[in-house]
Amino acid sequence: MKGFKEFVLRGNVIDLAVAVVIGAAFTAIVTSLVTNIFNPLIGAAFNASMLDEALVVSIPTVGGGADAELKFGAVVGALINFLIIAAVVYFCLVLPVNSLLKRTFAKQSDETVPPADVPPTDVELLSEIRDLLRAQSGIDSGVAGHGSHAADPTPSGSVNLGNGPLGSR
Repeated sequence: MKGFKEFVLRGNVIDLAVAVVIGAAFTAIVTSLVTNIFNPLIGAAFNASMLDEALVVSIPTVGGGADAELKFGAVVGALINFLIIAAVVYFCLVLPVNSLLKRTFAKQSDETVPPADVPPTDVELLSEIRDLLRAQSGIDSGVAGHGSHAADPTPSGSVNLGNGPLGSR
């Protein structure tokens, strides 16, 4: 029971519930707007009282009974409904939230945060270890041939014919 209580009282679940309730109420408003205002206006352009009655195409049925009706006006009405909902959601929710996030991000980036100590890389650690070992054993770091990567790959007195340090092309 404790786990269920924590799940229900989590912020995300409550936010989602509020969004569903507001969405349902908002859908009722937009549906009423489309049904009672936009549909009659567009229907008037097509000589119909409602958009659902406009752009109706009758096709004969196989049985020969009543004709089937394709209601293209209803599809146009649903499309208008969708576009209105999408526009309101974009201009009333998405745009203000994006603006708020930009301002918040700009405010955070203006604050000078000291950079965190970055741990040394593997190469840096290995270089330090090499230098410490050389210092302990008394080897001069300038002498070539003691594991130095700067050593000449061509032995003295020989000519490098372009085969590379490993002798292969």
